[in-house]
Amino acid sequence: MPNEPHDLHASDLRDRAVRAALALEPFDVLIVGGTIVDVATSDIRPADIGLVGPLIASVHAAASRTDAKQTIDASGRFIAPGFIDTHMHVESSMVTPRRYAETVVPQGTTTVCWDPHEVGNVAGLEGIRWALEETKQLPLRFLTLAPSCVPSAPGLELAGAEFRSCEMATMLSWPNISGVAEVMNMRGVLERSEPMRGVIEAGLASGKRVCGHARGLEGADLQAFVAAGIQSDHEITSGEDLLAKLRAGLTVELRGSHDYVLPGVIEALKTLPHLPQTLTICTDDVFPDDLVNDGAMSSVLRRLIGYGMRPIDAIRAATLNAAMWLNRYDLGLIAPGRRADIVILSDLEKIKVDRVYASGREVASDGRLAEVLNGSARADAYRDTVKLARLSAADFEIALPGMAEARINTVVSPRFTKWGEATVEVKDGKLVLPDNMLLMAVIHRHGRKDPSPVIGILEDWGHWCGALATTISHDSHNLTVFGRNPADMAAAANAVIDAGGGMATAEDGKVTALLALPVCGLLSDAPAHEVAEDFAKLRLAADAFADWMPPIRTFKAVVGASLACNPGPHVTDLGLTDGTTLQIRPLLAAGPN
Repeated sequence: MPNEPHDLHASDLRDRAVRAALALEPFDVLIVGGTIVDVATSDIRPADIGLVGPLIASVHAAASRTDAKQTIDASGRFIAPGFIDTHMHVESSMVTPRRYAETVVPQGTTTVCWDPHEVGNVAGLEGIRWALEETKQLPLRFLTLAPSCVPSAPGLELAGAEFRSCEMATMLSWPNISGVAEVMNMRGVLERSEPMRGVIEAGLASGKRVCGHARGLEGADLQAFVAAGIQSDHEITSGEDLLAKLRAGLTVELRGSHDYVLPGVIEALKTLPHLPQTLTICTDDVFPDDLVNDGAMSSVLRRLIGYGMRPIDAIRAATLNAAMWLNRYDLGLIAPGRRADIVILSDLEKIKVDRVYASGREVASDGRLAEVLNGSARADAYRDTVKLARLSAADFEIALPGMAEARINTVVSPRFTKWGEATVEVKDGKLVLPDNMLLMAVIHRHGRKDPSPVIGILEDWGHWCGALATTISHDSHNLTVFGRNPADMAAAANAVIDAGGGMATAEDGKVTALLALPVCGLLSDAPAHEVAEDFAKLRLAADAFADWMPPIRTFKAVVGASLACNPGPHVTDLGLTDGTTLQIRPLLAAGPN
């Protein structure tokens, strides 16, 4: 959306809006009979709305005006500002930006803050330029951020690129970059080490937002993280954590991707005298089937309301509070002089969206876009990012010649990981995997190091009888394979390699499901509903052999298992890493017994 927000300052537009508000000329569009969700005053009241071009010219008494080129009857409906998603990753939807827009605009989302660090980790600065190009001429407003952590844990993983302060300054100089994306290298921030010190300073010098990732930080560490210049956080783990982050002055981007946290958050908010203006809403990560079937921001709002949050408060956090955080005073409110980003709802609590307006233009109704979106010439770029030869079953075996048994380091638990140790049998020079353990192999796929698999052993992942391979593996997105049987692991891995990226499952040495994601090994330009169907089939195939135990052992844990910036141990392409100590441990905890 070019020249925003300055497009609203055109003298002729403001002249027309003033005359229309004074009834000296008709509105372009008049929305009548509806009930305004007034997020400024937290009340709900009847009013009509007159639009002139992209601008709201008047919010006035119901039935007091009839002069308009077009009249929209909103009787029995609620009228709210367009929803603003303050932190998200298009890549989690596994579709390109235009396919994402096709899906979420009819759900009421008109603005998203995209951190394309997945694309950046694969394709570097050129990938970020591609991301910006792909968001042009869409009915969804993308406020794109400069990825701060490529990779997210330097020294513990190797991505396809590396961004330091120079790259950050370059991106921040681009006018269509709106700030520094989530700073995930928490230890680097606290230790004031490079490159994080330079990255943050570049962000502060730009005058743009510096967003954070403060998972697990509390006490002095939290205070120091904010003192370094970090301004927001979405990594909320509990109601107490929410209050601590708010009290530390952070803008909280409350995410819906960890649903089990939301009830405690609502209870914590009820202890406060009013809704904090620094509370916003975000989706963070939404898989394609959830995106299509349940929604993005609309789903988060529905669930918050279902857990006891007042609808007006939930919508305020997703609109006016968000606009204030973004310094976008043209957004977030149904009021004269504001941008006409408007959602017409037939049910306030269920967030049932009937019509959506973006900058005064009807862009969606009854769940569909008003116009078909054409893809760009580069929509299918970066199809050569999985730089790997096919693998064999032997690549997933752990050779320990000359041993009868071995003491090994393990990674315990999918979430809040911790180190473990176990004594395992060695037979014919190969490790015999205990029944209660799982292999996790990470293969560097960007062509910057030896692609030999690094294999770790996981505990508390349940009992698996198949394998899953994925190039969606936060945040370096190397090829990651989970399983027990090397033949299954090789079959799943080779299916992904042959597809140019994506996900695959295998049992009995045969592929049972494949989701091809050839763009950066992360995305598809197929319609979202097709990607959702393929992803749902893959999840179903994984359900057949993986021993899930929500909310700890879930499918989502697979794509985050190598997130080395988080506290505790993780397996990456460099070894068994520790996000707390920044150490890399060997698989063997001790030599032969």
